[in-house]
Amino acid sequence: MRHLLCMVSLALPLAAWAQTNTPQSAPQYRSLTEADAVRLGLARSDLSSLERGSVEVAEADALAAGLPPNPTLGYSRDGGRRGADATEQTWLIAQTFDVSGRRGLRREAAGVRVDVASVGNAQRRKEIAAEIRYRFHEVLLKQETISSTEAWTRRFARVEGIVDKLARSGEASGYDRRRLARERQTAQARLSVEQADLERAHERLAALIGTPGAPLAPVSGVLPPAGLPALDQALGGLERRPDLQALARRAEAADLDGRAASRGWVPDITVGVGPKYTDNGVGRDTSTVVTLSIPLPVFDRQQAGARRAIADALSARSEYALIRARAEGDLRGLHRQVERLSTAVADYRTR
Repeated sequence: MRHLLCMVSLALPLAAWAQTNTPQSAPQYRSLTEADAVRLGLARSDLSSLERGSVEVAEADALAAGLPPNPTLGYSRDGGRRGADATEQTWLIAQTFDVSGRRGLRREAAGVRVDVASVGNAQRRKEIAAEIRYRFHEVLLKQETISSTEAWTRRFARVEGIVDKLARSGEASGYDRRRLARERQTAQARLSVEQADLERAHERLAALIGTPGAPLAPVSGVLPPAGLPALDQALGGLERRPDLQALARRAEAADLDGRAASRGWVPDITVGVGPKYTDNGVGRDTSTVVTLSIPLPVFDRQQAGARRAIADALSARSEYALIRARAEGDLRGLHRQVERLSTAVADYRTR
């Protein structure tokens, strides 16, 4: 019976997960519910800092992708070409312009990766919440097991007293009395083991909700947990899984990078303008210099970037298909397992 309860209580939180600032001291509860544990675990400050850091890194990359290159300032001096006293000085400021639209596409791809970082944070929260639920039900199971074992031990003590009286009056054998004594000792030993397991489970749960080492209130809930959704409803929620959404957005960003790389044959144009001063020893002349330079895309036309983007998009879409298929299989299997175990538990209790 206890094994059935254990499997049901641990499988249900996993099925629910497939569907769908560290406090220095947690509030004191007379009893800790599953919702309380999840809320405390997700309210930890280090988790919020981790999420903010990952998003800000992606935002910094998006900012860098959208910035144009810095202008350059040049100076040249040419003396002695037209005579010993003749000099030419030129100041030139130059700026490179993107006429292909690559920068805009890369900025858009970086913006999509900001969304990927946000979705990754949501996935991390779901995984943490699932682990908290798992550990919560582990503690709940240990509490129920200890309660049953304690009742079992008390019942043995009463029976042992009755048999002891019967043995003294000759109505029961000494063997029966000794056998019951051994059973009671075994129950007491098992109770000690279960209490040690409960303390370990408590510490695991306390670490997840941000109160390691602190005394934890008893948890309250129902074994097995209720509310199993219909299989079709659970399967319909797979597309909303954050890890699958992140892979879809990653493929979208790779497509944008590929579009940007495909325009590698369009060169950037660098325009420079500045004053030119000519001094020939007799007079001084000032003019304006305008330069225009265009790199020739003979060898590097962003072929490597285009191939990398295609490969990245293919990898993301293939990983999406594999993870979705595995998630669907896990969800179907967990759903059937929970249904059968729930039926077995109900049947056992009835009989």
